Amino acid sequence: MRDTRGEGGGGDEDKIVKSEKDQSWIPKIIKKRVCTTFVEDSFSNGALCQCGGARDAHASVALGDYFSTAMVNHWDSAQHSSEYPTDAFGEIHFAGASKRHSYFLRLSWDTVPSMVYTLMTAHWGLPSPNLVVSVVGGEGRTKVKTWVREVLRQGLVKASQSTGAWIITTGLREGVGRCVGEAVRDHATAASSVPLNKVVALGIAPWGLVHNRTQLVNSQGSFPAKYYVQNTSRDSCCLDNNYQAFLLVDDGSEGRRGGETGFRAKLEDYISHQRTGSGSIDIPVLCMLVSGEASMLERVDLSLKTSMPWLVLAGSGGLADFLSDLLENLSSAPAAQSSGEGDGEAGPSVDLKDRVAERVRKHFPSDTESDKLVEQVSALSIYQNRGFITIYHGEQEGPNDFDTVLLKALVGASKQRTSVDASPYNEELKLAVTWNRVDIAKSELFNGDIQWRYDDLEDSMTDALINDKPQFVRLFTENGLNILDYLTYGRLESLYRSVADGTMLYQLLQRRLVEEKYLDSVFVSYSTSFFTQVAGVLELLMGDVCQPFYYDALGLEQISSKRRALRRASKLLRGDCLYRRERCLFPWASLFIWAVLQNRSEMATFFWEMAGESVLSALSGCKILRELSKLEVETETKLSMKELAQRFETVAHDVFSSCYQSNENRSFTLLIRKSPVWGGTTCLQMGMGADARLFFSHDGVQSLLSQIWWGDMERNTEVWKLLLTFFCPVLCYTNLISFRKQEDHHQEEEGKPNEDAPGRDSDSLYGATIFSFSDIKHIGKSSLNTTPACINNHIQQVPPKRPFVVSRWRQFWFAPVTAFLGNVLMYFLFLLLFAYVLLVDFKRPPPKGPAITEYVLYFWVFTIVCEEIRETFFLGTMNWRQRIRVYIQDVWNKCDLIAIILFVIGLICRMFEWSYGFGREILCVDYMVFTLRLIHIFAIHKQLGPKIIIVGKMMKDVFFFLFFLGVWQMAYGVANQALLYSYDPNLDRIFRRVFYRPYLHIFGQIPVEEMDGTKSQWDMECTDNITLIDSGEEPCRVLYSNWLVVILLVVYLLVTNILLINLLIAMFSHTFSEVQANSDIYWKFQRYNLIVQYHSRPSLAPPFIILSHINLFIKRTIRKVPSVKIHHFVLKLKGKAANRLMTWETIQKEDFLTAQNKIQKSSDSERLKRMSVKVDGMVKHLTESRDFDHRLRALESELESIKRICQNCSFKSMIKQDSMIFIAQTRASTFSAPFSNMEKKITCS
Repeated sequence: MRDTRGEGGGGDEDKIVKSEKDQSWIPKIIKKRVCTTFVEDSFSNGALCQCGGARDAHASVALGDYFSTAMVNHWDSAQHSSEYPTDAFGEIHFAGASKRHSYFLRLSWDTVPSMVYTLMTAHWGLPSPNLVVSVVGGEGRTKVKTWVREVLRQGLVKASQSTGAWIITTGLREGVGRCVGEAVRDHATAASSVPLNKVVALGIAPWGLVHNRTQLVNSQGSFPAKYYVQNTSRDSCCLDNNYQAFLLVDDGSEGRRGGETGFRAKLEDYISHQRTGSGSIDIPVLCMLVSGEASMLERVDLSLKTSMPWLVLAGSGGLADFLSDLLENLSSAPAAQSSGEGDGEAGPSVDLKDRVAERVRKHFPSDTESDKLVEQVSALSIYQNRGFITIYHGEQEGPNDFDTVLLKALVGASKQRTSVDASPYNEELKLAVTWNRVDIAKSELFNGDIQWRYDDLEDSMTDALINDKPQFVRLFTENGLNILDYLTYGRLESLYRSVADGTMLYQLLQRRLVEEKYLDSVFVSYSTSFFTQVAGVLELLMGDVCQPFYYDALGLEQISSKRRALRRASKLLRGDCLYRRERCLFPWASLFIWAVLQNRSEMATFFWEMAGESVLSALSGCKILRELSKLEVETETKLSMKELAQRFETVAHDVFSSCYQSNENRSFTLLIRKSPVWGGTTCLQMGMGADARLFFSHDGVQSLLSQIWWGDMERNTEVWKLLLTFFCPVLCYTNLISFRKQEDHHQEEEGKPNEDAPGRDSDSLYGATIFSFSDIKHIGKSSLNTTPACINNHIQQVPPKRPFVVSRWRQFWFAPVTAFLGNVLMYFLFLLLFAYVLLVDFKRPPPKGPAITEYVLYFWVFTIVCEEIRETFFLGTMNWRQRIRVYIQDVWNKCDLIAIILFVIGLICRMFEWSYGFGREILCVDYMVFTLRLIHIFAIHKQLGPKIIIVGKMMKDVFFFLFFLGVWQMAYGVANQALLYSYDPNLDRIFRRVFYRPYLHIFGQIPVEEMDGTKSQWDMECTDNITLIDSGEEPCRVLYSNWLVVILLVVYLLVTNILLINLLIAMFSHTFSEVQANSDIYWKFQRYNLIVQYHSRPSLAPPFIILSHINLFIKRTIRKVPSVKIHHFVLKLKGKAANRLMTWETIQKEDFLTAQNKIQKSSDSERLKRMSVKVDGMVKHLTESRDFDHRLRALESELESIKRICQNCSFKSMIKQDSMIFIAQTRASTFSAPFSNMEKKITCS
């Protein structure tokens, strides 16, 4: 509503109307004050009241009570003014100064502060502050010193911008208020494109002091009020347009200062008892004294009694210099008397009072009431509360570290209020977290001098997590916070409850809550839990890749029905909810999911670094983010999700590359290891679900897939050898095909003696690589054992000793490549049989047909259907709904489904005489669908696979082209048909001439005789008889508009053959160039699905696959032999083997992160950043040394002056001594003269 209404328009008018409705209640609650008693000002000869208003401006009631007026000597607002509904509120538009609007309100000095604070935050939309700095002093036409301006600009406003603060001044274009307004404006301009916290400048000024205040008066509110400011270059009492809001305090006076002091102090005190946006601490409020008059001592004293901290700018003049002198020099002066004497209490206070009075007279020599300042204003009280006052020498220290000064001032005051048991650094830590100043926390709190306890960091950790401050989370975990003790299920639940409204995660949780209420009609107290909702959201995002999350915490892991699970959870939550006190099993992974769901990039990256199973965790984050981006509506958020997902995929690729380079066999185990953290999934399954093409394109993943694809055969076996052996199976017992020896891959690891520590267990699972079906089957069984030794010993004994004939037969026919080859050959035979039936042997309905070959075709399709049913419902561990959903998601499965349905429909229709033709047509179309299925079969080929992907991408371009072509064809076809034939009701001819004939025009088939009217010869018989035309005869052409037909034909051919065709070519070229670079990646990604499909498929191909189905039925149903192929490439590790693999993966991840940090540090940007830090440090040291030089010079000059004074004093004392001697000698000679005369006379006599 604010900051966007500076320009006209209908939307602005709607906003103005809305603002009026939202603030129409203000006059009913907020009041103004009007002087109701005229108290004559003795200095104005009766023309003015002591309130400052003229006699004529007062109402008759105020002038009528002469008796009471005569008894009053001093005007008082509480007694001599009355309240009326306010008539000045709304928004201000500063004409000629700014397009932005500011809020204002005229209110009485005794208005309740809570009401005003709610108005500012809830109705005006001002953000809740993390800090409030109230600048006091520097009012009027006081000249602000240059260094004070720099402190306000570079120190206060910049620090407030980094903390999200409110700055309170008078809001007038004079003194300090003007300096603050200009500083806020400059920083807002400089940081317009930087996501910094916005500083709110709030002006609290006396209503009677504001110039041009009558422009703001409107009893209905001003939306906006035009406020004109003259002489903007000079100081004046006009409102400053750089402030966001103004509170104009009315005490009934005019032209008097100080009327807002009481309300401002109450508002500051009220805000100091409110909580910050994060809710962790009370909003810190700091009063900052700049200059100031002696009358402000009372204001300082009152706020100090409420424990309000003050920051005094020493050297700014006035009251600030007085307080700095009082606190610094007076506290260092020795006491006159000892406290052990009898009147020890009265003595020092009398001496202290004298010294305070001396300093008052020193700093305020013109103030005639200095004694009153000492006695009544209680400067002694200020001195006694000096713990809440911080002296800042801004002229010497500079404004660079002003935010640290603010923090220390607030912490110093909080130490005075904290109890003895509380840690004195807790408040400082909470303030640093609230302001998100991790640099201050590192330098001041976590420098090694303080031993932090877990209890001290717990609340701050929660605050940092909720408010997305990953640097603090990293700092806490590095300095004593144990995540295992911290993250319980109850705290994790509270973190999910703190999700901000309006986010995608919040919407999904709410949607899940509604679904659960719908499923469970007896929903009692279940709404207090979030775990089932979070599990539902993760199930929506992760799909069927993994099992439900957090069901183990609620004891629901054995329940498959959602309704039963909800009822069980509802019953559990009616109890004590003991699960909330339990530790989270995988804390870092849980926090990683929580951060990823909220798209918190830096936080999620840190949690990924701390969590185990780094490759799988990165792929899981990629999967969640890509699914969230599909649901997200906002473009910017969608792009950030996709970017973070791509980053996690790249990280998974790079970490696995590091693992693959370290140890190939271990990396293979890493890909198929079943994870207990991520719901029993594997890296391959999660990568496929996350559409991680880059990850699948890695050589290590492709190497594993290739080894699984070839089974026990060598990967370099030629295809012709396979074909020859396929048609002549006896050749598998010869050396035509090379088979890997079972001992080869067991000895690969043994050839590396220095791979692990000297005490490495020789019976390590890492020696076994999963290459073939037999390996997976055996390791799947043996992984149930607890020790790796048992696992390896079992592996060494498998496969069991079978005859060579049987073992070699199984090695050849059980390989996925053999099954694929057999299916390809048999599928070609199937297509040949299908074509033969359609072209040669498709007989009439029974009893004449079908033929024997057609019955064979029916049986063949039946075996294909059986295999599709087996793959859908008898493979995997999912329920039937999940199976159907997964089956439908695959494009080629849809193609198979369409082909089978069409075949069944065609089969049914061809059995009846009346639908025989229709059934044959459907079977012909079905043959095309079955033939197109060959494309998927050849996707495994290294050259054809990428080309198939390119063709698939180009099909999307064709659909866009057909859309444009269809629009243009319809436009031309309808116009051409209407111009050529005035009347033709035949729909068949209309359809052909409107759509089909314009399509043929593109390829040059143009019926010139029909369209060119100049050629009167037309071999088509036509008529103009409407009756005949209605019966189906050909209508004759219309010749008078033939010229327009020709023009339209030319334009149509020009657009289609030149414009649209070239557009299609350009689209194909763009798609080809775009996909060609990544076609290999796409092909490698799709190759996985094909390998999984043929790995789980029986060796025999349709129609002989029915034998494999019968064998499987006997094994599963009768013999109860469990299936091993039901798990695709899954290896379940437990105990020591799992710990070793996880430790090895963690080491590789740490090595990768170390290498990345080195690369980042060696980059030019990081070097420049470190260089800038060093330069800043040198500049700071130079500044400090320059300050020391200035101080030394000042001391030297003072010493010189003292020396000259001493010399003068010594010279004067010498002169005085000489004069005294001379006087003494003179007096002595005068005194001795009579005696000498007498002596002379005696001598003469």
